Amino acid sequence: MQVILLERVAKLGQMGDVVDVKPGYARNFLLPQGKALSASDANIASFEAQKAQLEARNLETKKEAEALAEKLDGQQFIVIRSASDAGALYGSVTPRDAADAATEAGFTVDKKQIALIAPIKELGLHSLAVKLHPEVEVAIQMNVARSEEEAELQASGKSIQELAAEEEAAAEFEIAELFDDIGSAASEDDDLVTEEAPAEEDEAKA
Repeated sequence: MQVILLERVAKLGQMGDVVDVKPGYARNFLLPQGKALSASDANIASFEAQKAQLEARNLETKKEAEALAEKLDGQQFIVIRSASDAGALYGSVTPRDAADAATEAGFTVDKKQIALIAPIKELGLHSLAVKLHPEVEVAIQMNVARSEEEAELQASGKSIQELAAEEEAAAEFEIAELFDDIGSAASEDDDLVTEEAPAEEDEAKA
């Protein structure tokens, strides 16, 4: 099926290009999203008549997207989720969650602009692409953690595996200290018994 593009579409072409696409792709995505028109003589003529206006509108939205891109690019957003000790989420983080996190932080982002191939299903730092405009794309990072404190540690570069190992080492250290304390107390009791024994022997001789 032939369509005329009303904006740049990745891997297809630029605004005004007439391209061949699969009918399903055209009907389910390009046409309903307003990214293209079927390439009939009437539609091509209509596009040519509106070309200057469409180009001007595209340029305006591109400038707006570039202004947002400067502020958004490289930003990190925290998403708190329940997860197992191994880091597997009880649920997942979706494009909607990513868009909501960015919006709460003061950025206008729609879930349709989040390029996420599959939902995020584990703790950690995850990079996502945000398509603000057909010609403007930025990268953001989702910091998925079980708490704000854990998110801060992850942001500093520690993985969930490293955090778990540190917690385990700290617990083992505390147990070792506890046994040391018990051992010291037992040793003191033995010394006390040893000191008292000669005194008892002296009293028996007297």
